[in-house]
Amino acid sequence: MSEESFLLMSLKDKKSKKLAQVISNETSRKILDYLSKKKATETEMSEKLDIPLSTIHYNLKHLLKAKLVVTDEYHYSEKGKEVNHYSLANKYIIITPGKVPRIKQKLRSILPAISLAALSAAALQIYQSQFSAQKISYAQDAAISGAKELASTRAAQSIQYSNPNNALYFLGGAVLVTLLYFLFDLLYSKLSK
Repeated sequence: MSEESFLLMSLKDKKSKKLAQVISNETSRKILDYLSKKKATETEMSEKLDIPLSTIHYNLKHLLKAKLVVTDEYHYSEKGKEVNHYSLANKYIIITPGKVPRIKQKLRSILPAISLAALSAAALQIYQSQFSAQKISYAQDAAISGAKELASTRAAQSIQYSNPNNALYFLGGAVLVTLLYFLFDLLYSKLSK
């Protein structure tokens, strides 16, 4: 699963308060500025920024929690200790004034309706195929009793191919209505704020 390229949070969310605290810290801003140019270890940042190693470590811990910094590489020191390489998490930060419903949550709320539509379409398809088979059988019986075999075969084929696939139309319509409802609800929630 690919990682999102943005952080979306509300002003009322506790995470936004922590993020504001991290960004307002001068040392954190220096670290972010340094990491915008290149990847670095804690020791390299401490030496280049002339900041104590313990302060770098403390601020990096908070930057990692805020998901502004990532560690995707490491190497082992001469003593066998794992040394992380830090880099910026290339993300946009979006802070909204109110609570924002996530699209995934909205889609989950309409998932039962889509599932029910799919099951109904499957049931309709089964019923339609049974009904078409009965029509073909009746047409063949009628043709055998009074007409030629060729006529009955053509009549049965014309009945079979003249029926539209109602299940597919039903499923498409149900999905369309559900998606239109989803879009209307999303627009309504944005306009009502």
